[in-house]
Amino acid sequence: MTPETRKMLRAAGLDADAVERVVRGALDEDFRYGPDVTSAATAGDVRLSAEVVARENGVLAGVPVALAVLDAVGGIDREALRADGSRVGPGDAVLRLRGPAPAVLGAERTMLNFLTHLSGIATATRAIADAIAGTGAVVRDTRKTLPGLRQLQKYAVRCGGGENHRMGLGDAALIKDNHVAAAGGVAKAIEAVRAYAPAGFPLEVECDSLDEVREALAAGARFLLLDNMSLDVMRAAVAEARRYSGVRLEASGRIELSTAREVALTGVDYLAVGALTHSSRTLDLGLDFTNG
Repeated sequence: MTPETRKMLRAAGLDADAVERVVRGALDEDFRYGPDVTSAATAGDVRLSAEVVARENGVLAGVPVALAVLDAVGGIDREALRADGSRVGPGDAVLRLRGPAPAVLGAERTMLNFLTHLSGIATATRAIADAIAGTGAVVRDTRKTLPGLRQLQKYAVRCGGGENHRMGLGDAALIKDNHVAAAGGVAKAIEAVRAYAPAGFPLEVECDSLDEVREALAAGARFLLLDNMSLDVMRAAVAEARRYSGVRLEASGRIELSTAREVALTGVDYLAVGALTHSSRTLDLGLDFTNG
């Protein structure tokens, strides 16, 4: 990987070594059985100029990752034309490259797999962020990510105007229903986490009912996840929580673009949308040959 690409990845808040491992693993899926026979046979001596072009409206994410793919394949000159987070439309070129046909065509699918997937996440995130604009609420992701791609998927959420929830199990505590059952109640679970974790460790408590909201607040919890509540119950939970200072509230459970603004208007601070990373469709981007 070139120093330039590493610099871009670091600027994006990504671990360059981790990205390189993911990229090489993806390329290995195509090349583990040997070189690209089709491209070598049909265009082995040809040098290609090409651009990655958007086929539809969306938000771009993954350009530094695409460059890492091209670096790993080698021998390809490339130029980024659009920055991650940019809105793109049909016909917009986002990346220009030139190199031997076997290299360009060998990199094409892996590069596009990352770009289309991450841009799809950024696009879906941007749609919800736009829908809830002005409400004071922010859209966030979850840990419902594809194995091995969490860092990149959560980066794509940021490109789309969202924020990240915890990255793993050790950077914050989230007490859910199974933890409550194991501890013997909401208050007992909160007490157990506070006794175990360092002072000031981030703690969020999932609540399914108003009774659990009241119990969590009385136990000192100041970050609550309102899970699968109706809008009326959520509004009541918000009113209950605002009696305490410094409380933050996150709504969760089957939030869609069509319902996001209604949820945000209940007064919550965050909307947790797992579908951003586990169900967003890809953004249509393609590789087009150019003259010269």
